[in-house]
Order: sequence, then C-alpha cells, then structure tokens
Amino acid sequence: MPLLVACAGLLGLLVGSFLNVVIHRLPLMMEREWRAQCRALLADAGAATAEPAEAAAFNLLVPRSACPACKAQIRARHNIPLLGWLWLRGRCADCGAAIPVRYPVIEGLTGVVTALLVWRFGYTADAAAAIVVSWALIALTMIDLDHQLLPDSITVPLLWAGLLFHLLAQPDAVPGPFAASLADGVIGAITGYLSLWLVYHGFRLATGKEGMGYGDFKLLAALLAWLGYQMFLPVLLLSATTGAVTGIALIALGRHGRKEPIPFGPYLAAAGFIAMVWGEPLLAALPFLRVFPPAG
Repeated sequence: MPLLVACAGLLGLLVGSFLNVVIHRLPLMMEREWRAQCRALLADAGAATAEPAEAAAFNLLVPRSACPACKAQIRARHNIPLLGWLWLRGRCADCGAAIPVRYPVIEGLTGVVTALLVWRFGYTADAAAAIVVSWALIALTMIDLDHQLLPDSITVPLLWAGLLFHLLAQPDAVPGPFAASLADGVIGAITGYLSLWLVYHGFRLATGKEGMGYGDFKLLAALLAWLGYQMFLPVLLLSATTGAVTGIALIALGRHGRKEPIPFGPYLAAAGFIAMVWGEPLLAALPFLRVFPPAG
C-alpha cells in the first residue's frame, strides 16, 4: 500500500505539471476562439476586422512552454515537477525573471491529493474516478480564481462522466465516494443546476445584478451527478459558508472591494472534494445535513 500511495503521488506531480498548462492556456484558447467568432460575424456583416486572425497553432500541446518574460523555451530538465523550480531557485534560466511559486504549489497539491485518494479508497474504480474528478476541480478552481470563468469544456464532460460512471461501474467491495445510483446522480444533476439557477434569477430580479455565472450551475450539477442528490445540502452549505466567511475576511482586511465579484467555483470545488472524501463521516457527525435518505 505505501508503494501504491507513493506511485500515486508521483503520478499526481506529473499531472499537476500538465494542469499548470491547462490553467494557463485554456482561457487563452477560449479567448482566441471568441475573437475568431467575432471576426467571422463582422466579416459576414461586411465590416472590416480590427485585427488579423492568429496564425500560429496554440493549444494544450503546442507551442512548447516558454518564459513569459523573455519567451525562451523551457528546457525539459527544467520542467521536472517541483524539482525543476527548486533547481532554478524560482528563476528563469535565461533571463532570471521570477517563476511564480503557484506552479510548484499546484504540482505539489495535485500530488498530495492523488496520494490521499489512493490511501483513502485503495486500488478501486472509485479511487480512480475520484482522482480524475479532483484533477478537474483543481483546474477549475485556478481558472475561476484567475478569470472568473468555469469552462464548459471541463464542467460538461465532468457531469456526463459522472452519470456514465454510475451507469457502467460495478459497486466496490468497500463503499466508496460514489455509492449513489444512476437515478441519484440524474436527480443530483437536475437539483444542482436548478437550485443555483433559481438563486441566480431570484437575486437578479431582486437587485438587478447577476450574483453568479452559469458555470457555477454546471459545476454543482457535475458534482451531484457524481455524489448523488443526497450530498446536495452538505455541498451547498459548505461552499456557501466558506465563501461567505472568506469574502467577509477579505473585505475586512482590505484585500477585496465590496463591489468586486468573488468567484464561487473554488468554494464549490472545495466542498465537493470534502463531500467526496469525507461525505459519509460528515453526515454521521452532523445528521441534520441528511435531509434525504441514504444512497442506494
């Protein structure tokens, strides 16, 4: 078991390095796509476009990673998770510009989370699924913090993958985080989406402002597609409470303006992870959260 956990942690470090690429490039890819669509619409309308189309290929695989400051390509030996950053002492090998500490932090976090899930659930299909879900949540959290955006290219496949898992997976000998049935997952996805949709429109009608984005609806729907509707209240209360406390603290410390929006996705992701790993012990300790009958 210790060897399996260590191998899982190593895999997590490698995936964390790729997640850094996803977190940085996916929003840029979306922005390029939106610009291309706008140019196409302007061209159809007979209007001149203000800027040329981007000719160079840009996706999750190409071009190779480069220093944002000097544009020098990062050598393979400097791209080793955690060790590369430590070797360079957090500086670009070519120009000496600082490399943000967030990169090794995301790599380390992904490694720790992956190892934790294998330690918690063992060598099971539930553990493998929980690992993939957690990788998606890490990417979504960072993208939402950076851009206040939860890409459909992650949230929607995550939702469908949860339903497909319940359809195809056989129950493990040891109950895992996804003990809900397919029906529980379908109801969970509907409940998650509609609940925040109603909150969004109620807040908009009452204040004339938008309190959250549609990406939040899809993320909660995806989480409950995996966890089942029984986890609706724990996930919602955990995310709302954590978000409110953090927001108040940031405003009180002067780190955030009262009128500046605070992304809700990271709190949903954190609550979903907690419910996934410790959901049943949490419900056992706080039975008032179990407003629905147990899964299965």
